[in-house]
Amino acid sequence: MKRLSPAKRNQLILVIFVTVALIGTVYLFLISPQNIEIRKLDAETSGKHAELQKIKDTIKQKDATGKKLDEISRQLNLAEEDVATGDISAWTYDTLRRFKSSYHVDIPSFGQGVLSDVDLLAGFPYRQVKLSLNGTAYYHDLGKFVSDFENNFPHMRLLNLSIEPANNAAGEATERLNFHMDVVTLVKPNP
Repeated sequence: MKRLSPAKRNQLILVIFVTVALIGTVYLFLISPQNIEIRKLDAETSGKHAELQKIKDTIKQKDATGKKLDEISRQLNLAEEDVATGDISAWTYDTLRRFKSSYHVDIPSFGQGVLSDVDLLAGFPYRQVKLSLNGTAYYHDLGKFVSDFENNFPHMRLLNLSIEPANNAAGEATERLNFHMDVVTLVKPNP
């Protein structure tokens, strides 16, 4: 720079300054926004790749999911085998009559069943039948009947059980009890 005249030196400095300013302006207004856009696209691409990988994993699991669905459907069908269908009154009467035959429980009257929506869970896909039973039994026999009934019929419940001493005729054992209970059973909806 010592050999350049002051006018040439000033022109050279001005050219260098303008060149640096132009490079800075190009970087600031053209390259920097492109870098920001590239980072956004890279993040979006990474998100889409993760989503694609999740979809691929789901597709790979379709066989296992199908098997699991088949198993759950089989279990549901097995559980629904004992659920009331068809003529509800006849089904309920027959089921209770067959079950009580192996117990020393006398149930002379079955109330008429009332079909309604399930009142325990809202939006439940089944309906329910509620009927009343009256009968007599010894305390131990009644306890065994109630216990075995609920264990054998998981879709049925005994509710509002009330027990009181039976009015026995002279000479009869006084241990017999009168009982009243409500039976609630699920009803399989028509397909």
